[in-house]
Amino acid sequence: MRPLTNEETTTLFEKLAKYIGSNIKHLIDRSDETYCFRLHKDRVYYLSESMVRIATSVGRDHLGSAGVCFGKFTKTGKFTLHITALDYLAQYAQHKIWIKPNGEMTYLYGNNVVKAHLGRITDDTPEHTGVVIYSMTDMPLGFGVTARSTAEMKKLQPTDIIVFHQADVGEYLRSEDTLL
Repeated sequence: MRPLTNEETTTLFEKLAKYIGSNIKHLIDRSDETYCFRLHKDRVYYLSESMVRIATSVGRDHLGSAGVCFGKFTKTGKFTLHITALDYLAQYAQHKIWIKPNGEMTYLYGNNVVKAHLGRITDDTPEHTGVVIYSMTDMPLGFGVTARSTAEMKKLQPTDIIVFHQADVGEYLRSEDTLL
């Protein structure tokens, strides 16, 4: 487990900024304890400094994971967020979308969100920005990228896609072998 390089940190923060914007500082500067990001086997973990000290006493081959897995770096150097980061994304999200109960299951099966399933949306959500998707009971279901801005969504047909699927809580079942 090692600290991220400057290039890796920049890539990670650019991806997080799409979803939580300037709230990234709340992930690092916490009042309870100092938290940091660490890399282990191409996966980025978010954990406290005290947990890092404990994890260093375990050998690399024997350490499975420590902290919360935020995602992984691909072989090309791009960063992919995992569903395990949803709790932190939902807590600090700038743009949110609530979907109707009839659209929850289709989203949880890995499909995109269509206009007919839209319940509410935060005002002035731009096109191609990260959003956290909630049920109408304010339960975070996943996250994605908007296909259109809020103003354009009002003019769309009910079958038009408004959010491209990135990850959902159904992945805990679909990808349980490869998630961690």
